[in-house]
Amino acid sequence: MSETVKMPALGESVTEGTVTRWLKSVGDTVEVDEPLLEVSTDKVDTEIPSPIAGTIEEILVEEDDDAEVGADLVVIGDGSGSESSDSGDSGAEETSQEEAPAESEDLASDDTVAPSTDDEAPAGESEKPAEGESSASSGEPGGAASGEDVTMPALGESVTEGTVTRWLKEVGDSVEVDEPLLEVSTDKVDTEIPSPVAGTLLEIRVPEDEDAEVGSVLAVIGSGEAASAPAEEPSAPAPKAEEAPAKEAPKAEEKQAEAPKAEEKPAEETTEAPKAAEQKAQEPSAPAAAPKAADAVSGAESSGYVTPLVRKMANEAGVDLSTVKGSGLGGRIRKQDVQQAIDAQKSAAAAPASSAPAAAAAPAAPKVEVSSKRGTEEKMPRIRKVIGQRMMESLHEMAQLTTAVEVDLTRIAKLRARAKDDFAAREGAKLTYLPFLMMAAIEGLKTYPQLNSTIDGDKIVYHGSENIGMAADTERGLVVPVIKNAGDLNLAGLARQIGDLGSRAKGNKLVPDDLAGATFTITNTGSGGALWDTPIVPAPQVGILGTGTITKRPAVVQNAEGDDTIAIRSMMYLFLSYDHRMVDGGDAARFLTFMKKRLEEGAFEGELGL
Repeated sequence: MSETVKMPALGESVTEGTVTRWLKSVGDTVEVDEPLLEVSTDKVDTEIPSPIAGTIEEILVEEDDDAEVGADLVVIGDGSGSESSDSGDSGAEETSQEEAPAESEDLASDDTVAPSTDDEAPAGESEKPAEGESSASSGEPGGAASGEDVTMPALGESVTEGTVTRWLKEVGDSVEVDEPLLEVSTDKVDTEIPSPVAGTLLEIRVPEDEDAEVGSVLAVIGSGEAASAPAEEPSAPAPKAEEAPAKEAPKAEEKQAEAPKAEEKPAEETTEAPKAAEQKAQEPSAPAAAPKAADAVSGAESSGYVTPLVRKMANEAGVDLSTVKGSGLGGRIRKQDVQQAIDAQKSAAAAPASSAPAAAAAPAAPKVEVSSKRGTEEKMPRIRKVIGQRMMESLHEMAQLTTAVEVDLTRIAKLRARAKDDFAAREGAKLTYLPFLMMAAIEGLKTYPQLNSTIDGDKIVYHGSENIGMAADTERGLVVPVIKNAGDLNLAGLARQIGDLGSRAKGNKLVPDDLAGATFTITNTGSGGALWDTPIVPAPQVGILGTGTITKRPAVVQNAEGDDTIAIRSMMYLFLSYDHRMVDGGDAARFLTFMKKRLEEGAFEGELGL
């Protein structure tokens, strides 16, 4: 009984896909979840596994053709529909009886060549036995044997051609299915092209360093009688090894009705003998017959389709794929499996070194302090309810977005290092980076009052003072004390206010008036080590400035001669969230650029008494 495999759904909006490569041919057996074909869509390139086990009876969509989701791709059955591709099929009995002696002659005509059984031949050849037999029995050493074209596959959505960088096989070499055949380079990828069929490389159509368009013929692979006969004529042991098929030929002529069975048996029984004869004859011959690294890796494969990337990875690392257990569907070997094998090899190689004196034991990992709240429940504190309610209201009522700039604070860092001790002794407050940032922001608000405003119905209220909210992280949660009339304070006054409100916030000593009246807010996210943030604008304000942590990193600066140099600088990010109903992107950018220039100039010596 046969079953049809359909194109599966490959994404929410994907309606069709292109069959880029069939991994199986008509007559091949396939297991459940074994890769069957490769499909490309506008979103993904993937393999389609077989939903059932059986034999490929018919391929309904050819390579490079499109198929809609749900369309029939291939017919898989118990093999009754594809028996014409087997050497003992009923199709041979229904054809002209003259074909039986022709096939017998094919086995006995060339004693030096291992006979290719029909069930190993490509589907195209098995459907036309007479054509292949006539060319094989012609007896002309230079004649072209029947073969299958290997074409340039599609290597990307916009890739139309590729360059053949290296042939991994030569004319006359045998090749297995999915064994690397050549290397191709495009403007997007360098990859190996595997052989779609097993056989002998009869002809190379595109030499190395030549371009080939997608779909053009690269090589011809066939049974190889014509290509291999001249090279193997001198071999002496070969005739002895192939006496069995020669003796079997008369039997096939006597009983034409049983010709398929008569030929299938000698073909199977003598397959190993001619191979042994070939190897024996080739051992003293030219080095062209020496196995290549790619052949060894491919020959080691014991099951399933292996992608060129995985095969190349194993080849370069010297991993025998026959020793690798695949973790993919149907036992398929994946990249991770090869990497594990590579790691195991490295560990084994490093084992002798372990006999050396043991190094000092690594320090124990620090003990993790587990919070007492882990695995418990508690009533939500009122402050968290208020914070959550106001944040949600703000997000729902405003059109919020964030703009950022990077600022070089190296000059301010040097000023602060010079002045902080004298400043603390004189003003009774610590000189942190925040007073510098706050002063630059206040000056920016005076220049760009859009950010120091409020929307009141159909009106815009531009505030006459800069009341700066200062977000503070406390054990109880986030609180925002306000520095009133901050625009009237100098650097020392701002530092004292910041120290006072911060201390009272941590000590839970703020009064309601300390938390009211802000027209603009600054949040120092960098105090916790964060580089970047997108703070939420607290209503009814229209802007909030975030300051990231200060880090030393390389930056391009100009020296005294005006030349660009790379130096280690104290860098930070400033990020401004704002209400787009009131503030445009250009306004936000100008405000941040103003702050950046003011801070990088670092002209605060007068404020510090320097």
